[in-house]
Amino acid sequence: MSNIFSGTIPALMTPCDAEGTPDFNALVETAKWLIESGMDSVVYCGSMGDWPLLSEQQRQDGVKALVDAGIKTIVGTGAQNTRFAAAHAAHAREVGAHGLMVIPRVLSRGLSPAAQYNHFTAILEAGGPDLPAVIYNSPYYGFETKADLFFKLRERYTQLIGFKEFGGSDSLTYAAEHITSGNDALTLMVGVDTQAYHGFVNCGAGGAITGVGNALPREVLHMVDLCQRAAGGDAAARVYAQQLSEAMNVLSTFDEGPDLVLYYKHLMVLEGHAAYVHHINPDDCLSPSQKAHLESQHALFRQWWSSWEGRKA
Repeated sequence: MSNIFSGTIPALMTPCDAEGTPDFNALVETAKWLIESGMDSVVYCGSMGDWPLLSEQQRQDGVKALVDAGIKTIVGTGAQNTRFAAAHAAHAREVGAHGLMVIPRVLSRGLSPAAQYNHFTAILEAGGPDLPAVIYNSPYYGFETKADLFFKLRERYTQLIGFKEFGGSDSLTYAAEHITSGNDALTLMVGVDTQAYHGFVNCGAGGAITGVGNALPREVLHMVDLCQRAAGGDAAARVYAQQLSEAMNVLSTFDEGPDLVLYYKHLMVLEGHAAYVHHINPDDCLSPSQKAHLESQHALFRQWWSSWEGRKA
């Protein structure tokens, strides 16, 4: 059951036309390309997929298109209320998706542990016992799931097998220390690109969900491989992982900010993926300064990568 939450998993963005209508054919083609590049599965719809900007039907159409294409798909359950979130979990089960990324309750009673317990319970019930799930923990959702709530849920739902941590290094350390370590049935997923090294080497992560890996799959897969080898005691891999982490830091840091989708769609375009020119909200765009900053950092990274001896390590 836990295999779906291992390896490297891109959180897919939603390609669309100039009016903001999703292009699910392009979504599937991107997913196929990423799997062929070496990714283990995909996530849709998390924050990267712009779930708040899609209709409930659009989200489910995208999930079904991916599953029907034979893509291993993990479904994000973010929604404006618990009823909608549970409906997405049920739909994931019905169409044959492979996992759930369980997002906390937002907008209403988000700080209440009791409300969050009921929210998580509804999603896990709807997904059923055969659909593996991880809790998506992120300070951006205004609620942090702690060990007591996680294990209270796991007492009833053994399909809850992991923790996707989007917080910083302290949050990853907490998850490793109090939730996932010492239990082979649980896995810790690195949920933000800047924390790959810390998550794998210092926290025993079993996988990573990546944003920048949509555009740079080869480089991110190499990063994860180096980190996994470093976690196994490979001293040379440890040095190379640190070098790559530093070189990718600016591009990875976009994953932490509110404009992450705008940045990574433009990065996709720079890497030759024209389907990502547009945004679901047509007036969403990077400022000229933001765009120039991304383009200069992308060019710098590409120049560095081409001469870096560690890319062959």
